[in-house]
Amino acid sequence: MERKAKIIRRTNETDISLELNIDGSGITEIKTSASFFNHLLESFAKHGNFDLKLVAKGDIETGLHHLIEDIGICMGKALNEALADKKSIERFGFSIIPMDETEVIVSLDLCGRAYLKYNVDMPYEMIENMETMIIEDFFRALTSNAFITLHINKASGLNSHHIIEAVFKAFARSLKIACALGDKEAVPSTKGIL
Repeated sequence: MERKAKIIRRTNETDISLELNIDGSGITEIKTSASFFNHLLESFAKHGNFDLKLVAKGDIETGLHHLIEDIGICMGKALNEALADKKSIERFGFSIIPMDETEVIVSLDLCGRAYLKYNVDMPYEMIENMETMIIEDFFRALTSNAFITLHINKASGLNSHHIIEAVFKAFARSLKIACALGDKEAVPSTKGIL
């Protein structure tokens, strides 16, 4: 069974088409008006071996908030749909990623319960046209729609670019581990469902 999903979301604020293949090879085709965010999503796909196709437009005159949050909604929905019944998955994932002075720790559980702990302090600033603080909103939207538990913790770091990029790489590596297929045909839960 292919673990893929396509999500289309059209609102008065955004127009998004997103395709995710969990069992990909890191191929991306990403088109948004947020070039740094594009780079983050490309890094996510590369380090998780996910194929990601995304075309997203939005009312960015007031900032990127609506666009990036709605991309998080679509990513979460796509992940939830692609995982389907979650049979044979490893379920848990964990990664520590260093990037120069920065170290980020991510752990996650594909448990069917939405929870985000985001312990990442960094200066409020703009990287190109993106506010650093919007990254938490992206992950909150993603976790709420993927129904996953996600803990993101910054152990060290000063440079916002390094911190955010390490977050996306650590999330990708953790998700790759959690989505990996084991040799058991069962759902990894004593309840029998996730």
